[in-house]
Amino acid sequence: MVDIQVKDLTKFFVIGENLLDGLSFEIQEGECVAILGRNGCGKTTLFNILTGQMDYDGGEVYVNPNKRLGLISQIPKFPDGYTVEDVLRSAYEGLMKVKREMANGVTDAQLRQYDVLTNRFQSGGGYEMDVDVDKICNGLGISQEQRTQEFASLSGGEKTRVNLARLLLEKTDILLLDEPTNHLDLRSVEWLEQYINGFKGTVLAISHDRYFIDQVADRVIEITDGHAEFYSGNYSFYMDEKQARFDLQLKQYEQEQAKLKQLGYTVERMKGWGINNRTLYRRAMSIQHRMERIRKTEKPKKERTMKASFGEKEFSGDVVFKMKNVSKSFGQRMLFS
Repeated sequence: MVDIQVKDLTKFFVIGENLLDGLSFEIQEGECVAILGRNGCGKTTLFNILTGQMDYDGGEVYVNPNKRLGLISQIPKFPDGYTVEDVLRSAYEGLMKVKREMANGVTDAQLRQYDVLTNRFQSGGGYEMDVDVDKICNGLGISQEQRTQEFASLSGGEKTRVNLARLLLEKTDILLLDEPTNHLDLRSVEWLEQYINGFKGTVLAISHDRYFIDQVADRVIEITDGHAEFYSGNYSFYMDEKQARFDLQLKQYEQEQAKLKQLGYTVERMKGWGINNRTLYRRAMSIQHRMERIRKTEKPKKERTMKASFGEKEFSGDVVFKMKNVSKSFGQRMLFS
């Protein structure tokens, strides 16, 4: 069964410059797929389109309407004074409504519905709420002390971690994870890997954590120049296959260029000989037309990588790291200066 289908998706922010340009792919139920690509290629934009937060300019997007979809970076607005515990328990809002209905007393008219309410509460995990909350908080490193804090007082990273816990407690059918390991320690990352490997739903993950992708991904979709490239394995498979495709395309390109160069040389010679020979000249033009019709392989481009070198150096004193006059801001918000 298809959980997500994207067909010829187009999205632009500047007219004439498509960020996503005919992007097409399918995600089957139960798959864990890594979405890779350089920064700014449209990965987060794609997630915002799938959740309905952002409109698109062309194509078709289908998300199984019978499935609940959750995005880790999409943090709902909670009432003032909500604690972390309140946010976590909001995952059970529907179940708590059933529990309140059951606690209001049972009249003769309600007796027929009592079994229905009880079954709904039990099948939804109502009797395991406390155990599930404790288990996921322990796994993601959310301490008992932090659970009593107001959610609004948390840092952005802490809010993201709590929101991840809430999504897992909701038992969301389709998880969209945008850099889920950024705010987790090693133990929590390992716990999340185990959770995803045992998760029966569908997962799409954007991550620069190569080891994490290696552990959880069934396959990889890379967004390149607005299109999708498919790799039927984890990150290690992706790296090997990407290099193999690069080598093959480069070989085809070089062979074509050598052939075109030789044909071009032949054409020029025959044109020269054909000044007084119409037959040779027509043959030269025929070869030239054939050259123009040859489908040319595009020269493959290597991803640009940061180059750095590390060597031995004599150090004096105890200083191992120094920063000077460093500033960082996001828009109008100055973090440090």
